[in-house]
Amino acid sequence: MSRIAKAPITLPKGVEIKQSGSAINIKGSKGNLDLEIHPLVRLSIDDQQISFAPAKEGDQDAWAMAGTMRALVNNMVLGVSNGWSKKLQLVGVGYRAQAKGKTLGLSLGFSHPVEYAVPEGISIETPSQTEILVSGFDKQQVGQVAAEIRAYRPPEPYKGKGVRYSDEHVVRKEAKKK
Repeated sequence: MSRIAKAPITLPKGVEIKQSGSAINIKGSKGNLDLEIHPLVRLSIDDQQISFAPAKEGDQDAWAMAGTMRALVNNMVLGVSNGWSKKLQLVGVGYRAQAKGKTLGLSLGFSHPVEYAVPEGISIETPSQTEILVSGFDKQQVGQVAAEIRAYRPPEPYKGKGVRYSDEHVVRKEAKKK
């Protein structure tokens, strides 16, 4: 039985939720997100609280899905009110990043510069040449964009060079001995 599903979500000020059938729309100061609620889950909105429960009691899968739906809706509520962000670091000699409007220019040791087109709803900032800040209101999209940027040059285990998350720890390997 999911403990997460039992905790209600309290809506912060400025966040509105609308339900039509099994779809919900959450609107806040940062943006607008939609989600289709799973048929095994029952959603109830009263005052400024959202509660989740299984559609039929005793079903273990329904409790698990209720916990999943509660986590997704909570991430949406936090995203439209506060937003999400991920910080990336470039480690390596000559590795640089530069935000140019709706593109991110990366110099990652290849023979050519890498140009990444920033999707709609995401903003990318470069506080320094070796830092990238990806932010937006959709947690899944922020994580996906950060993963796509990291995939151009993931950190390698011998020297630690590459693009990594700021909180990522790269396990280093020892070099080959003669």
